[in-house]
Amino acid sequence: MTAPRALDLGEFVAASPSSFHAAAEAARRLTSAGFEALDEAEDWTSRLGPGHRGYAIRDGAVIAWVIPEGAGPATPYSVIGAHTDSPAFKLKPSPTLRAHGWVQAGVEVYGGPLLSSWLDRELTLAGRLVLTGGEQVLTRVEKIARIPQLAIHLDREANAGLALDKQRHTQPVLALASGPHTDVLALLAEAAGVDRKEIAGYDIVTCDAQAPALFGAHEEFLASARLDNLSSVHAGVAALAGLEPAEAAGIGVLAAFDHEEVGSATRSGAAGPFLEDVTARISHALGADDAQRRRALSRSFCLSADAGHAVHPNYPERHDPANLPIAGGGPLLKINANQRYATDAVGAARWHRAAAAAGVPVQEFVSRNTVPCGSTIGPITATRLGMVTVDVGLALLSMHSAREMCAVADVAHLGDALAAFYRTE
Repeated sequence: MTAPRALDLGEFVAASPSSFHAAAEAARRLTSAGFEALDEAEDWTSRLGPGHRGYAIRDGAVIAWVIPEGAGPATPYSVIGAHTDSPAFKLKPSPTLRAHGWVQAGVEVYGGPLLSSWLDRELTLAGRLVLTGGEQVLTRVEKIARIPQLAIHLDREANAGLALDKQRHTQPVLALASGPHTDVLALLAEAAGVDRKEIAGYDIVTCDAQAPALFGAHEEFLASARLDNLSSVHAGVAALAGLEPAEAAGIGVLAAFDHEEVGSATRSGAAGPFLEDVTARISHALGADDAQRRRALSRSFCLSADAGHAVHPNYPERHDPANLPIAGGGPLLKINANQRYATDAVGAARWHRAAAAAGVPVQEFVSRNTVPCGSTIGPITATRLGMVTVDVGLALLSMHSAREMCAVADVAHLGDALAAFYRTE
């Protein structure tokens, strides 16, 4: 049953070209599973009792929860944290450009994409439009743009080392200047079914237009955009949607934040107050005062789920020689002495208990001393809320490429381990 789950991940990615679409798709799946949508501006107190399953959306982030039967002021939380955003190019102000007979979209680099991987691909534009009356609508225009690479005849040294200027070389083309008048925002407005004049603000990013697909000699791989980190969001949504209140070891929470790729320091990012706000509202609705809530948080646990690196067969020297995680060998336990990952011994033990309960193999990842690692929402969440936190994730190749890859088997492994986490202490 591994291939169907990988294909379902592909469907989730295809429905989620931007963080706003990812939050909406997560909400759609949670609603189908019986979760109640709550508005942050409303009073939740009467809704948040034992047995409640609900969620709230803040911009491109979504937090969902399952409150166990018998929950009270001292009940701790079991949180799976992930993020909805991925490296891309984001539409700038005055986004319609004209140069040398071409119409281009003016974009800014978002996060840390592998720039060369975005060349010569059909690109979709997607995200949200905010209208003059304050209404927010999602939009996407498929296969509208492309960042063309310079022909090798005009750059004979391209194969010796391609150097791309982020300003001059990454603006995608989308029309001929000699053709019908083209306005990027008008196309996005038309796709959303709104008037171009009503657009008061927008958050629009590029994404690879190619659909996710299985490949390999035995179709054992999944190729897809945005596996970092929609693989974790997808697994977290499925795990929480399948959790019944009677099964939960604590208050089960999925926190899928936005803006991880740019530091998380936003109102919908992990460094913002969203998770603290939601947990405070749940604890207070269960009768906790501030002191009881803090005691509950001290007994709580966060599983920070974000993609990691499988050993690359062409670059094994970039990996730690004693820790070489392989694709298909199970999800990663991510460790860093400098706490770029939040994993400690207590967290590792909890992770191993959950994986053992699920019958899932696990692997450890640690960076080579000469290759500094990235970071995740794990250290941020641990700092903000004081929860014991452990970093885990799906093993990828081509991370931050426009099209990444993973082993089909690992999609099921990660999903099973996350589901077991909610049920084990």
